[in-house]
Amino acid sequence: MLGKTRDGVVKQLLCDKDEALIVRPSLQEAVLAGRVYSVANQAVVATTAGMATTWTGLGVANPLGSGKNLIMHEFSWVQYRNVQVDTEVGLMTSTHVGMADSLTKHNALDGSGVASVAYADAGATLTTTPVLVRIYASWGETDNYLALPTVIDLKGSLAIPPGRGVYTFTSGIQAGHVSFGFVWEEVDI
Repeated sequence: MLGKTRDGVVKQLLCDKDEALIVRPSLQEAVLAGRVYSVANQAVVATTAGMATTWTGLGVANPLGSGKNLIMHEFSWVQYRNVQVDTEVGLMTSTHVGMADSLTKHNALDGSGVASVAYADAGATLTTTPVLVRIYASWGETDNYLALPTVIDLKGSLAIPPGRGVYTFTSGIQAGHVSFGFVWEEVDI
C-alpha cells in the first residue's frame, strides 16, 4: 500500500502485525516539527468582567506580518479558591494591535530553539471590543472548589490569523484566584 507525504513524495505505508495502518496523530507530528507552543500565567491573575477593551487574564496574539496562523489546540485554567462573584469562563477574540509580549512561550519540542511568532500577555488595552466565541464553564461564589485544572481540547477548532488575538473571558471580576494556559500550533499561511 502506498501513500503520499505533504510534499507529494510517494512512500509505503506502515502497518502493524494485524495489518492495521499505523498513524501518528497530527499534533504529535507538529510537536516533532517544532511548531507547537504553550504559555501559562506564572502566578494567579485578576480578570476583567466581560468583553472589555481594558482586559486582564491571559491572551495570545498573532502580530500583523507574522506569515502564520495560530491553530488553538488547548485552553486550560485552575481556580485556586472560591470566586468572588458568580461568573462564566470562556474565550473571546479581537483585533490585535499593540499587545505586549511579556510572558515566556515554550516550544513543545523541549530544548528547541525555534521561537514563537505570537505575543503573550496577562493584560492589554485592546483596540476593538472583543467578541465572545466560546463559553466553557460557570463558577459559583458559594460553591466548594477543587484546585484541579480544567483542560479543554479545542482540537484546532479556533484559528487566529495575523492581526488577531484570543483572550480569556470571565463574566465577573476575579481578583487573583485563577491561572490560565494555552497550547497552539503555528502554521504557514
